[in-house]
Amino acid sequence: MKVCLMKLCRLLCSALSLPLHAMQVIGLRGMYKRLFPLLAYNVTFSYNDKMHRVKRELFRNMAKFADTDGTLRLLEIGCGSGANFKFYPHGCTVICTDPNPHFEKYLRMSMDANQHLTYDKFMCVSGEDMRGVRDGSADVVVCTLVLCSVSNVQQVLQEARRVLRTGGAFYFLEHVVSDSSSWTYFLQYVFEPLWCFLGDGCMITRATWKDIEVAGFSELNLRHIDAPDVSLMIRPHIMGYCIK
Repeated sequence: MKVCLMKLCRLLCSALSLPLHAMQVIGLRGMYKRLFPLLAYNVTFSYNDKMHRVKRELFRNMAKFADTDGTLRLLEIGCGSGANFKFYPHGCTVICTDPNPHFEKYLRMSMDANQHLTYDKFMCVSGEDMRGVRDGSADVVVCTLVLCSVSNVQQVLQEARRVLRTGGAFYFLEHVVSDSSSWTYFLQYVFEPLWCFLGDGCMITRATWKDIEVAGFSELNLRHIDAPDVSLMIRPHIMGYCIK
């Protein structure tokens, strides 16, 4: 009975999303692409406040992956507006990538607010294709709240492995699907069609940890957590890092 109700509710939610599909067909979706970075930039402050302790814990050992000369070269996939900058070690060099060029304005604002870092460049590329980044050129790759919205999770992970040097680390923090027997999963399944449009392609029923587990890293440190004080539908998270 619950499954039938869930499917019926998702169908209704999909119907509510039809006007958004129409917007995409007639080309108005591009307007939302311009607006989304502003929305994301403002949400960042609230999310960082709630996840401050989690992010501090996640990135606390990042400095140990610095190269033999003491430099730490970090590449962030889907940097958005630079929400993670305040948590990075002093003096590291950051390469920023994001497929949405309209984030760059807000990214510059975060750069100005985080002068403890050195910024190399911003590249408007997708995580699936970072051919402009040399093999083995990064000590650390960071990916937070990104794998939910990419077209091909495994391809992004393989690109991360490619640009990492041997011994480098891939850090991640992602919201994931809840247990299928939970009411959280019910809500995730029902509202995903609408959430996907409003969240610029964000999928809330991905079991992203399964992709990370088979990505070919030599060591995996992964934890499931419930993110504090965030929306029920994105409360289940995974966090950790892998070593190439």
